Amino acid sequence: ICIGALALGPVNLKGRSFLTLKDFNSDEIKHLLWVAGDLKHRIKHEKQYLPLLQGKSIAMIFEKRSTRTRMSTETGFSLLGGHPCFLTSQDIHLGVNESSTDTARVLSGLSDIVLARVYSHTTLEELVKDASIPIINGLSDLYHPIQILADFLTLQEHYGSLSGLTVSWIGDGNNVLHSFMMTAAKLGVHLRVATPKGYDPDSSIIQEAQRLSKQHGTQFLLTSDPVEAARGSNVLVTDTWVSMGQEEEKKQRIKDFLGYQITMQTGSVAKPDWTFLHCLPRKQEEVDDQVFYSPRSLVFPEAENRKWTIMVN
Repeated sequence: ICIGALALGPVNLKGRSFLTLKDFNSDEIKHLLWVAGDLKHRIKHEKQYLPLLQGKSIAMIFEKRSTRTRMSTETGFSLLGGHPCFLTSQDIHLGVNESSTDTARVLSGLSDIVLARVYSHTTLEELVKDASIPIINGLSDLYHPIQILADFLTLQEHYGSLSGLTVSWIGDGNNVLHSFMMTAAKLGVHLRVATPKGYDPDSSIIQEAQRLSKQHGTQFLLTSDPVEAARGSNVLVTDTWVSMGQEEEKKQRIKDFLGYQITMQTGSVAKPDWTFLHCLPRKQEEVDDQVFYSPRSLVFPEAENRKWTIMVN
């Protein structure tokens, strides 16, 4: 999708899969955010009907359930005139009754694009290898790129510009953090990360984030101290401490994350204009009600922006 003209120059994303923002450069990411914002303005505020995907269909594979990913994809694709097809693990036995290779080839003949929300990132790589249509990562154990586009669109709307902002992640070294690490520096955003010892981000992703930070002239901090991470920040971010598939680790994880709950006390060392993000669903041990339901919280605009950013993938 390309609407209007960008000062960034020509960007061609047609036919590309979207597994990780590691594969996209600064101009391409800025282009995605610009188009998402443009679509939001035209459809939501100007009430335009833009049947850009008329006659197209998307196969939505969900190994893991999700309110926001399903609703944003179905409503967003429909708003552009396309037809979403939802496939649960009961409808499609990916890699069990049918190999990923065969599934990729079958869906390539039946749909125009696939969004897959899976456990293993390897599953997405297998689909890309054998599909002749684009594959979108709806979430994997390694990355959650569609969430990060929504996060940065939300911050762009709130602050007016992303360049120079400081984002502080306080929580688990998980897939959402990995996507922040692959994106922040490319947008001129400083990233400060606090994770408990033993819950660090992937080491290869740390190395890439350090390289990107150096390349783009941004700051990248890793620490185990939430206060150190929050100091001087514009945005405090956290996520669930217990992801799907980690339920047996819950008691130990809550113990290990003691002191990581985001409160107004955490924000007292941040900048006066600090805001809060959480990709949901949220548990109270991660952030208290005073922050979560405060005017500083952008979590509900962030959730809505999943719809507008998924349209550009």
